[in-house]
Amino acid sequence: MKKVLLIIALMASLTVASAQEVSARAKAMRMMNFANPEYMVKDIKIFIDTMTVYSLADYVIYPIGKWENVEQYITNTQLQWYREVGYKRYFDSMMVSVNTLRRLDDSYIDMYRSIATGRVEMIAGKITDPEVVLDNGIHVGMSKDEVFRVLFKRFPKSYVSDINVLKVISGAGEVGQIYTFRGNKLRHIGIISKYKYY
Repeated sequence: MKKVLLIIALMASLTVASAQEVSARAKAMRMMNFANPEYMVKDIKIFIDTMTVYSLADYVIYPIGKWENVEQYITNTQLQWYREVGYKRYFDSMMVSVNTLRRLDDSYIDMYRSIATGRVEMIAGKITDPEVVLDNGIHVGMSKDEVFRVLFKRFPKSYVSDINVLKVISGAGEVGQIYTFRGNKLRHIGIISKYKYY
């Protein structure tokens, strides 16, 4: 009798889990219909409290804009940056010349000038300073709805109410931003990259 009850409980939990998975996929497909065309969204995945948006837009690859050198970006922001220049090892055995820009709150952006593109490329970053604004207008302190309105024309609020992490990733999965929410506010922006540099 105990075995029969255990099997029934197991089957019920599997059925509920698959129903939730379908529900998350249905939400993702519906959200794709609401995406702003300039983001060229190719796929959306929702898993528990994380939404991952795969986009072909330049905003993803160049979150701080397209610059030929670091000095142009520093001048344009008109913010007080503390600059460190050095070499860092990434993914394979290559050493890359990296500029790290820091703010007093420990926000930082690691970047390098690519030989291939002639532009400043992102390596990594952590932004908690509300004065640092990305090229698409997103900054720490915005409400969750304001951040989602940058990517989507409209959306059901119930679809994003339980989302605490929004990942916007390039189509090839090489670069992206991670927006972390606490409550209804954007608290942290992470910049990630998996480029093989040079």
